[in-house]
Formats: sequence, C-alpha cells, structure tokens
Amino acid sequence: MKTASGVTAITHGTLVDGNGGKPISDAVVVVQDGRITYAGPAAKAPPLQADAHKLDARGGTILPGLVEAHYHATYFNVAALEDLDIKYPVEYVTLLAAANAKLLLECGYTAARSGGSLFNVDVWLKKAIEEDHVPGPRLSASGREICGVGGLMDWNPDYRKIGMEGLVLLVNGADEARAAVRKLVKDGVEWVKTYPTGDAAAPDTNDHHTLCMTFEEMHAVVQTAHNHNLKVTGHCRATEGIKNALKAGYDTIEHGTFMDNEALDLLLKRNTPAVPALYFEYVSVERGKEFGLPQAVIDGHKETLEGGGESARRILKAGGRLGMGGDYGFAWNPHGDYAHELSFFVKHVGLAPLEVLTCATRTGAEIMGREKEFGTLEAGKLADILIVDGDVIANISLLEDRDNFLAVMQGGIVKAGTLTKPQPAAA
Repeated sequence: MKTASGVTAITHGTLVDGNGGKPISDAVVVVQDGRITYAGPAAKAPPLQADAHKLDARGGTILPGLVEAHYHATYFNVAALEDLDIKYPVEYVTLLAAANAKLLLECGYTAARSGGSLFNVDVWLKKAIEEDHVPGPRLSASGREICGVGGLMDWNPDYRKIGMEGLVLLVNGADEARAAVRKLVKDGVEWVKTYPTGDAAAPDTNDHHTLCMTFEEMHAVVQTAHNHNLKVTGHCRATEGIKNALKAGYDTIEHGTFMDNEALDLLLKRNTPAVPALYFEYVSVERGKEFGLPQAVIDGHKETLEGGGESARRILKAGGRLGMGGDYGFAWNPHGDYAHELSFFVKHVGLAPLEVLTCATRTGAEIMGREKEFGTLEAGKLADILIVDGDVIANISLLEDRDNFLAVMQGGIVKAGTLTKPQPAAA
C-alpha cells in the first residue's frame, strides 16, 4: 500500500492517541512520508517546513484509524445460516467483499482482522488492497473456518452432496484437524478460525452451551497452526469451550460469552484478548421478530447478550484486553453499522468512551500483531488517522455517521472524508 510523500500537519484538534491517556486539546500531528513524526500539544510541536501541507481539524477529534477485530467481508444480507455458503456464487461474493471493504474504510476503519471468509476470498482481497487495486482496510486474512462434523457450521444434509468446503472445513478427530490447518496454510491465511462451541442461532442442535470440537481437535489445530506461524481464534460461547480454547493455546477468544472465574483466570494468565461482538446480540434481540427469527433464537441471543456483557465488564475490570467488532453482514446487522458496537459498549455495557476507543484502536492492532505499525498516534507509526468533526469523547455516536468524518487517512493519504482531496502518493 502506497504512502503519502512530503509533510502534512493536522492542526486545531483534540488528540486521542489510542493509549488511553487524557485527550490533548489544541494538538498537532505531523506526518512525513506517510509516518507520524510528532503527535502532541501544539505548543511543543517542532517548526514546520515552508512547504508543509496543513489540514485543519476544525476543533474536532484526531484519533487513530479504527480496527474492526472480527470482520466478515463475504457476509452480505444474511438472513439464515444457510445464506453464508450457498446464497450467491463465489464470483458475486468476491465483488460484494470488495464493496464491503471500501465501505469499512469509509466508515473510519483503516484495519481489520477477518473472522472467516467464503473460500479464501479475504486472502485475495488483502492482496488487492495492498497493491492499491481496491480501497479497504489493512487486512489479516483467515479464509475458511474449521468446525467439528455435526457442529454449528455443518448444516448442509449429506444427501444433498454439496458439502461445506466453500465456507468450513469439517473435521472428525485430531488428524483431520491437522489436515484442515495444512489446507489453510496452502491457501495463504494468517488466522485460523474455529468453532469450539455452538450459538443461539441453532437452539435445537448446537446452542450456545454446546461443544462443537473436542479439546484434542483444538489442540491439534493450535499445534499445527503455530508450527506454520499462524494464529488461532475460535467462536467460544460455552464456558467449557472457552476453557478448552485457552488451555489449547488460542491466540484470541471470539465472544467469550459465559466466562466463570476459572476461565477468567486463564484468560488473564495468558493475556489473551477477547472480542465480545455484543452489538450483534443486541440487534438480534431488538430486530429479530422483524426478520422472522424464532422466539427460541431470540431468547438465546438475549441470554448471550446478558452473559457476554457481564464477561466483558469483568475482563476489562480485571485488566484484560477487549477488541471491538463483529458479525456485520446479517440482514438486521448490515455492513456500515460497525461503530454501533462502540456506542453499545458505552451506553449498554457501561464502559467509558476512552476505554472503548482504546479497545478499538490499540488493542485491535495488538490482536492483528501489528501494534508497532499502527493503532496509536505516536512517532514512527503509520499515519492511519481518523479526523472527526466533533468531540468523540463527549459523544461516541458521532462515529456511527461517516458524514462526520473530515478525513480517513492511511499512510498519510486521505482515502475518505470531506476535509481535503487525497495527497499525492510516492511511486
């Protein structure tokens, strides 16, 4: 991905640097050749060269580009689980994924970690983004997911003979789990997404207290993935599934819904981040009837919403780490609503706006393993910056409307927003 050339100074804004410290009013961020050279009070800023370009933040907020930590580029208008794999042909899904990636960037998210993708579309989407063929976030790809036979993601009946391999690699035992990871190694993924537990979406067969993989299968996944320098995550709602994932050595936990004291202690001991993805649960409860969800499914989402909120509060209070994002692309939770997750954590979970923004920037970059490159506004890091018209700390819901964005920058190049036209890129 190209970076800007020359010097740009962002002035007249309040700096929220992503580290969780007190915001700095009347701040300046200086960018040279796509990287930050200074971020702090205007009074201490170095003198600018005469030809430096200036961006006026107009009294708004200057913060790191947001990180979507549980991103499904290939989800689009999903109304039922079956829509995830056979609703559209892969050619059309690929085009939709490119459109979704562009939208994510326009919504202020300059980086994202994939939480699963039809075929390995996200692997090639990442390549297209990095080579500047299409706009989108800096992406970590995960490709197809892994689930136990008969588990949450195994819904196509055998008699149809259509399988599940476009979306999920089904495994039965540790040897098959190793083989599945090796297929993903060949596909070129960075993360291996698994399904250790069920979900409220399948109350009759694989509900949110059901285990869908054995510990032996999960351990085999981790052992093989780590051998190839891949990271592992998993859809973990059931308490025992969370513990199995942590004992197996998972690198993150998706959802972490029903977490008891033993699970929390394991999480903290291993310093493993969790990505609760709670807004999806909330909107499933609020809008479920509108989209024909059965009452048993809605009731299950209500339980996971309450359990997940309590677990998230406990994790952060105990000094653990949370990432922000999750499961956009359903009919009742569409792409473009990403920042509703952040507002939800403030309004309904009870976190402070500064806490949530730290989770959505620094922790997101840590989850991606790229905290040395972005996630905070500090000298030496890539100039992935979001400039918002207004006080985001006072009103985090400003992030829900991209019309409030003065600029969305990647590597110092303005990719979206209303403040100015993109700066010339270095060859």
